[in-house]
Amino acid sequence: MTETEALRFYKEAYDRERRRGRVLTGKLAEAEQKKVRTQQKLERIKGSFLWRMSRPLRTLFHKLVRVKQRLGYYGSLKGIIRKLNAKKIERQARTQHGTASFPELEEAARQRLHKFDREVKFSILMPLYNTPEKFLRQAIESVMDQTYEGWELCLADGSDEEHAYVERVCREYMEKDKQYLRPSSSLYCRILYKKLQKNEGISGNTNVCLSMASGNYIALFDHDDVLHPCVLFEYTKVICEKGADYIYCDEATFKGSGTIDDMITLHFKPDYAPDNLRANNYICHFSAFARRLLDGTELFRSQFDGSQDHDMILRLTSRAKCVVHVPRLLYYWRSHAGSVASDISAKSYAIEAAKGAVAAHLTAQGFKNFEITSTKAFETIFQIKYEILGNPMVSIIIPNKDHLEDLMRCISSILERSTYDNYEIVVVENNSVSDEIFVYYRQIQENLAVRVVNYEGDFNYSRINNFGVSQAKGEYVLLLNNDTSVITPDWIEELLMYAQREDVGAVGAKLYYEDRTIQHAGVVLGLGAHRTAGHSHYRVDHQNLGYMGRLCYAQNVMAVTGACLMMRKSLYEGLGGLEGAFAVALNDVDLCIRAWKAGRVNVFTPFAELYHYESASRGTDLVGENAGRYEKESELFRKRWKELLEQGDPYYNPNFSLDRSDFALKLPEKKRKSERT
Repeated sequence: MTETEALRFYKEAYDRERRRGRVLTGKLAEAEQKKVRTQQKLERIKGSFLWRMSRPLRTLFHKLVRVKQRLGYYGSLKGIIRKLNAKKIERQARTQHGTASFPELEEAARQRLHKFDREVKFSILMPLYNTPEKFLRQAIESVMDQTYEGWELCLADGSDEEHAYVERVCREYMEKDKQYLRPSSSLYCRILYKKLQKNEGISGNTNVCLSMASGNYIALFDHDDVLHPCVLFEYTKVICEKGADYIYCDEATFKGSGTIDDMITLHFKPDYAPDNLRANNYICHFSAFARRLLDGTELFRSQFDGSQDHDMILRLTSRAKCVVHVPRLLYYWRSHAGSVASDISAKSYAIEAAKGAVAAHLTAQGFKNFEITSTKAFETIFQIKYEILGNPMVSIIIPNKDHLEDLMRCISSILERSTYDNYEIVVVENNSVSDEIFVYYRQIQENLAVRVVNYEGDFNYSRINNFGVSQAKGEYVLLLNNDTSVITPDWIEELLMYAQREDVGAVGAKLYYEDRTIQHAGVVLGLGAHRTAGHSHYRVDHQNLGYMGRLCYAQNVMAVTGACLMMRKSLYEGLGGLEGAFAVALNDVDLCIRAWKAGRVNVFTPFAELYHYESASRGTDLVGENAGRYEKESELFRKRWKELLEQGDPYYNPNFSLDRSDFALKLPEKKRKSERT
């Protein structure tokens, strides 16, 4: 570029930004004036006689609206029936996963006699402090009832004098265990107890438990909770079969004074998902891990008391070679006054401790200048803003055929709302016939950030995008449908902060229909009638927090939609781009799976939001000849990824139904066919 050309380029860029600034200033002033006029009009309305008299009707109407928002797509007669069915399934599940899931005597005996090919000894660490006697007995008995008997229970007691019964109860069970193991010997016992001179707090008491431990696996157990009888058997199985060095399971919260069947919440978790874990300690209970993971490190660090388990889990899973999730409800977390399970405000210091734990982890992983803030879902569910390194160019690839209005809306939203400044828009023209669209092409290319390139072939979404990527100048490519519209100004930054990471493949946004119900919040493998892939939380209202808050934090998913997908260009090309055999459907999922198979994680972030006026450009794939094409591509997808589909989506718990997108639980097998809606 010559000096003259450079000067002209920078002058045009300056003039463009100045014009943009004037436009934004004008729009802001106009909005302020509109706000004042609207406020004056509202004051006049609220002062009227009719407004005052209609208050009861308005109150009723707003209550109905809020109910409908909470129900999401259940807000219809058919939806209400679905909701009632879901509640029925949930009631069945509470029974199915409670004491009804405990093994019969014959099965328990079989598990006790089973010989594994590895010697595994669990040291269960249970710090004690003023534990209610009933809770303490239930906790210890749930350990003694384990069908796998290779364990020891390490108890460090920091209770005060008013709770001296804690020591008496512990020594009572020590004697019982001695009699169970070796009636003739008083030398051996699996329950170890130590009375502390003073309470050392959660971290200190647990570290004392660790000093008593002799097992090659460590397990962490709260003093007021309950274990499923089979949990250690199931953990030993995955240690021997998969070489697991960190294991966790699903869990339930139950009412404090009741039985474990009085369940409040059932938490069915995904397999190991590092981005989920940074934003939310979803692993929580019941963690067990190879002792060698602690070599040279502390178990609990006192500066993170209140969130010491989150700190520990982040550190040890980062060191582990094989993190395994056992998708069974095997831990029962008691909710009672003063417990975190009851109310996080009961231990408000846990919020700052959790932020500190995540910050320490991110720093150890080499991240700098990040921000951690609480989300609306929960104080300890976080939004993490990673530092964007440099100012790399992002190429936004938009395939288009006619549809002037859609494309104008899409490009205008990018130009007017985006705060990221280093991007180009590459419109890939494919067989348009209207004169208006070509006039618009000429107009938009007056903006140096916009180019139109021609793909001269039959419509094939994969090949059109691949051609667009080949023409892109950016280091990152962002596939974008022409029937989208930007909502959040920092949408590019929110996607780019993940796409820059070396461990990330594809990054996707949160997409809404025009009525603000969710169109896309991540893709689940095997979901839907075709058993290929489907969108989670489909048609849920935008205010919904999602299953266990999952609509409020960035997380790992198997795939994201190509309607808004960012990826490093070199990775996209290295993977071969979108597969041409998938001309319309499932090409995005196929690409994401290939990225995942190559060792990358895919990320869905709810903090990049757009509207998606789905299928406005090409029509639906489920009617007419399109349905036949979709079925053909679905069959190819099922054949290509048969083994993976059989294994199930690692980020979607197998206890959830594949017939619905709302994280509804599966029906019992014998009832599923007759009761499916």
